[in-house]
Amino acid sequence: MDFKDYITVIEDFPEKGIRFKDITTLMQNGPVYRQAIDNMIEFAGKHDVDVIVGPEARGFVVGCPVAYAMEKAFVPIRKEGKLPRETITEDYGLEYGEASLSIHTDAIKPGQRVLITDDLLATGGTVRATVQLVEKLGGVVAGLAFFIELSYLDARNNKELNDYNVYSLVTFD
Repeated sequence: MDFKDYITVIEDFPEKGIRFKDITTLMQNGPVYRQAIDNMIEFAGKHDVDVIVGPEARGFVVGCPVAYAMEKAFVPIRKEGKLPRETITEDYGLEYGEASLSIHTDAIKPGQRVLITDDLLATGGTVRATVQLVEKLGGVVAGLAFFIELSYLDARNNKELNDYNVYSLVTFD
């Protein structure tokens, strides 16, 4: 199955000159979405994970079904101010600005093996911030799993990410 057939490219979103890769088409096709999630589950199973972590909405869409199928905990990473208990925060840069992510201080226990999931590996900013939050809490990043990787932005070879096991369903050049 070629998952590229199920990814929509949206020109000039969220700003002019940015080509956004959207997974809505993939999510609308039950068998294709199930196969994508099964591939993520297989990757996670090889890395003996305790917890699945996903930043923001698209990380939830990828991570929640993986966590459910594996009977593992799912931990959300959110924008600052959207979590009800004590949090720690990490800032990061995007192609089009700055942002920050937060996690509950009790969400990851020291030594827990964590799989970080998201729909997209682009510049790596969101992923780096998520990795830093997990490691600040004493978690061990066992792997990074994505539906889409934008190889032309070269996040995989970023010195801050190249020590991790990275898996992507689809790579765009």
